[in-house]
This record gives sequence, C-alpha cells and structure tokens, in this order.
Amino acid sequence: MTEREKSLELGIIGNATTAALIEKHGDIVWYCLPRFDGDPVLCGLLEPKSGEDDGIWSIRCDDLVETQQNYRRNSAILETIQTDAQGNKMRIVDFMPRFRERGRMFRGRTLVRIIEPLEGMPRVTVRLRLRHDYGAYPAQSRRGSNHLRYELGDERMRLTTSAPVEFVLHETPFLLDRPRVFLLGPDEPLSDAPEAIAATFLERTEDYWADWVRALSIPPDYQEAVIRAAITLKLCEYEETGGIVAALTTSIPEYDGTGRNWDYRFCWLRDSYFTVKALNSLGVTKTMEDYLDYVLNLASGSHDGYMQPLFGLGHERVILEETCDELAGYRGNQPVRRGNAAYVQVQNDGYGSVILAVSQCFFDERLPRLGHVDLFEMLEVLGNQAVARWHTPDAGLWEFRTRESVHTHSAMMCWGACDRLGRIAAHLGLSDRATYWKAEAAKIREAIETYGWNEKRQSYVMAFGGEDLDASLLLMTEIGFTTGEDPRYRTTVAAIESELRQGHHLFRYKAPDDFGAPETAFTACTFWLIDALCRLGRDDEAREIFAEVLAQRNSLGLLSEGVHVCSKTLWGNFPQTYSMVGLINAATKLSRHWEDVV
Repeated sequence: MTEREKSLELGIIGNATTAALIEKHGDIVWYCLPRFDGDPVLCGLLEPKSGEDDGIWSIRCDDLVETQQNYRRNSAILETIQTDAQGNKMRIVDFMPRFRERGRMFRGRTLVRIIEPLEGMPRVTVRLRLRHDYGAYPAQSRRGSNHLRYELGDERMRLTTSAPVEFVLHETPFLLDRPRVFLLGPDEPLSDAPEAIAATFLERTEDYWADWVRALSIPPDYQEAVIRAAITLKLCEYEETGGIVAALTTSIPEYDGTGRNWDYRFCWLRDSYFTVKALNSLGVTKTMEDYLDYVLNLASGSHDGYMQPLFGLGHERVILEETCDELAGYRGNQPVRRGNAAYVQVQNDGYGSVILAVSQCFFDERLPRLGHVDLFEMLEVLGNQAVARWHTPDAGLWEFRTRESVHTHSAMMCWGACDRLGRIAAHLGLSDRATYWKAEAAKIREAIETYGWNEKRQSYVMAFGGEDLDASLLLMTEIGFTTGEDPRYRTTVAAIESELRQGHHLFRYKAPDDFGAPETAFTACTFWLIDALCRLGRDDEAREIFAEVLAQRNSLGLLSEGVHVCSKTLWGNFPQTYSMVGLINAATKLSRHWEDVV
C-alpha cells in the first residue's frame, strides 16, 4: 500500500463545473470529464489495475522528504510545498479558474498547475498518466510545439506548458530554476502565453473567492471551519443546471471490506435540500435559485409529479448501475460502481425535500425573483404526490435495497411538504388552498403520532408499527414538526443516545440491513445529535462532541461520509455534502452571537 492510499488526506479544487482531488504530496488522483459524474480521466484514487502510478498527475521533487499543504486563505486554491533531501523547496499551486467575464461566470474545464522554486533548485519529475473508460485504456498522446494532445475516447485534452514538452512526455527529471506552468483543458489553442494566462486566471480566481467569502453571513466562532465547508459545498454544485452532487467520488466504501461501495456523483433531492438550507443560512441564496430551476425542470417533465430520489446533473432519469472491472478500488475495495440503482427506488421523502428547499423564495425579499402563484401551483403537484404516498411503503432515507416500510421520516417530510404549502398559500392570500394543505398536514401528523410512536420504547421509531430506531428521527425539530420542549422528542433523543451513540459519534441505525450491521458512524447523524442536544439545552455537551468531530477532519478541514469510531479513520465518499452541511449548522448553533464578541 502506497502513502497515497492510506487515508482520505485529500484536497479539492474546482469551479462548479467539475473538480479534482489532490492527495497530500500534490498528486491529482481524481478528475472527471466533462462533469462530476463523468469518466475519471485521473482515477488513481481507485487504483487502476494497469499500474500503481497510472491515473495520476504527479509533480514531485526527486528525493522528496517532506510536504506541507494548505489552501490560500478564503479560496479554493490549494498549495503544496515539497522539500527534498538536500533542503531544496518548491511550491505547487493548483486551482480551476472561476471568475466573472463579460457578464457571465467563466468556469473553464481547465486544471491550472504552477510550480515555482522557493529555496534552491530542486529536480522535478512530471508524470501525467491519463486514462479513460473508467481506467480501462491509457490516453494516446501526440506532441505539438508547446503542448501535448491526449485522446481519451470521445474526449480530447491539451496540456500546454512552459516546461520542456520533451521532459513531460518522457517523464524526464529537470531542474526547476524558475516558475513553470501547466494548463490541462480542452483541445484548443491558448490566446496568450501559458504564463500570462495562468497568472491572470490565478489573480482573478483568488479575487472571486475573496469576494464570495466576504459576502457570507458566518458566526463569530469556528469561522475557518465554516468558510471551508461553505466553499466545499459550492464546489459540489453543477452550476450549469443547478444540480448538487452528494459527493465527488464513487465507491469509497463505508468501511473496509463491507461492499458498501456506491456512486454518489448525482443529485439526491434530500441531500440537496440540506445543502441549499445550509447555504441559505449563510446568505448564499443563489444556490437555491439555481436549484429551483433544476427541480422545476424535473417536475415539469413528470406528468403526475412523481419524483424519483436522484437524478443526473443534466436531468437524466436513468442512471444504470454498472461495475468497473479495470479499477481495483479504494484500498483494494471492490466493486467499483458507476451509476446508482437507487434511482428506481420509491423514496417518499423527496417531495418534502424539494418543497422545503425552495420555500424561502416565496418569503425572501432579497431575491430578484420572488415565488409567485404559478410556482406555487407547480409545487402543489408535488404536494399531491406527498398526500397520496405518505402512508405507503418506501425504501426510506437509508435506501434499503431489499425491504420497504412506511418510514416515519418519509411521512414527516410529506408532512413538511403539506405544512409549507399551507404557509405559502396563506402568504399568497390563497385562503382556500391554505386551509386544504393545513388539513392534510394535520392528518399526517395524527398518523405519525399514532403509528410512528412506540409506547413501550417511549420513542418515535424508524417505521410505522416497528421498534427499531434510526437517527433521522432527530430531524423532527429541524423540519419544524416539533420542538425541544416536546416530552416525546426528549425521550426519543434519550432512546437514540442509548442505542445508537458510541462515545461522541452516532450511528444511523444499528439493526442489520442488506449488508449486515453498519460499522461506521455516519457523520451527518452526529451533527444531528449536536443539534438535538442544543435544543434540549445541553450546549456544553454538544460543544464537546463538536470539538471531536472537528478533530476528525482531514488536515485541510474536509470530511467524508463517516468515521470508523475505533480507528478514528475517515471512510465513505468524499467530500460528503451531508457532513459539511452538518458542520455549518452545528457551528452556527454553538457559536456566540456577534453582539457578544464586538
């Protein structure tokens, strides 16, 4: 096992079109084209069977002995400093361009890498080993005067560089005596020298992120953590359509050898709701506006309002799940999957997820386009599905593949759909519709209180009439179904802590599922516990848990899906939007107010 494979010490660069993951030495090990859910032309993270160093873009000092890595302040620009055995140092600056140009957002599918000597003159080797068709084939390269052209199936890419092309083509070590730049992007000639373009892109991209962060409404405490989480969430939005991926990777398992290897590079309605809500809380309402366009396009394509749980970033409805046999998998974990069969599941919480995600647009006067009656009527079509489905079995939040139940969380989200439609109708002056939706919400509430409550356990339960617990029950307060003063909610929290809590971490459930009992704590659930404790007035305990979760982040402040509690290692797809959302929400609740600071 190489150093690259030992942990999720990864950074992310991107521009809301696609993104790349960079490990701690500066190797780019994951980069998909033409978008997040595309072919990983750099796929070293999942270990191509063709060879250990295939599927990576490595820029390394000879005799490397030490690396340091950090983001430039308040940006998505990553720096890696390498030191060799002789004390020579160099810096790698990695980013993807993002800035306003001629009234539009420029977000070119270009990886920009700048290397420069800091001390002495290190010898450097550049290895660019692109592959395509999920690691099956190496790129075919052709040399130009100052560039290399790579053929990757249907894709063509061009590397333009100020370094000697000969040295890149043959991976020949060379002396780094001055800065060199590399631009890997579409097979198009550059309009200027690569050094000039790289310098302009860097300056304008850094300015963009500084302005974006400056506009955030962040709490006074935990600021660096919140800023990094917010930037990460933004990088998971596919801005062209408004879709938001659950994570940037596929098949990083929930834990070693479990077989729980899934492709998260798609837009789940529920995950997107949480992302939109978190960014709204920071004042980033543009993501909600983009997402509204995304879901309205999807809803208009459904004649009766039925919504499957996930979609492709380009509104694709069929997301076939296949295995990729030429990739050995993260730390050798197979199978590697592309696509996700959960798209065929029934998950009834999606209607509430969509309506809750966009409700703010009817009330927020800051927005250039307020919600109107026509939009409300489109959302009513989704609400009708919630009314028809809240008491029917589904796969639930956790996407069980071999069983269905009437899940309490799904029913609660359908309640949320009806409740918000009632509020919106009242706001728009549609009194008859407000009365109708409030009445439907009341029916669902009564059923949840009757069938979702287990008197013997003194707790709400995962499924109507059942006994098992799951962490989603903690979200009752988050969606407004109840409050922390509710005795039933308080005893539910106590039951969940007793059964699902392990130290400062929370499992999503403990009952065996399709793959046996879960082995990792789901980080988003731990953040839900923090929220619950705050609502119960246990702020000091919540801060202790939050401190431990913050310590579990990798060195760049990022989180994956889960934590193996015993080994304290990160597992699951990366970076996980659920986890970064939870960090923002917890920091906001636990922070002091600005008036208490200044």
